[in-house]
Amino acid sequence: MLAETGPGLGRPLVDTLRGSSISNLKELRPRSGRDVAIRLLFVFDPWSQAVLLVAGNKAGDWTRWYENAIPIAEVAYEGWLAFERKRREG
Repeated sequence: MLAETGPGLGRPLVDTLRGSSISNLKELRPRSGRDVAIRLLFVFDPWSQAVLLVAGNKAGDWTRWYENAIPIAEVAYEGWLAFERKRREG
């Protein structure tokens, strides 16, 4: 679904997160079970590619999950950008 719709995919499946150094960090919220709340943090990079950064089950850890996941996503994205820039430069 994300690949088909791209950045236009919105609520309730996708929402933009606050509190990150990545201005367009988003979370994908696929339909989950009763005791499960799967979240995937992703971003569209400068080349319009969707980059999945972090995924997990935030059930029972509603606020702290983001406190842990967002810094991991930021580091992963910096690594991705460095890799992709180097790859594109040749």
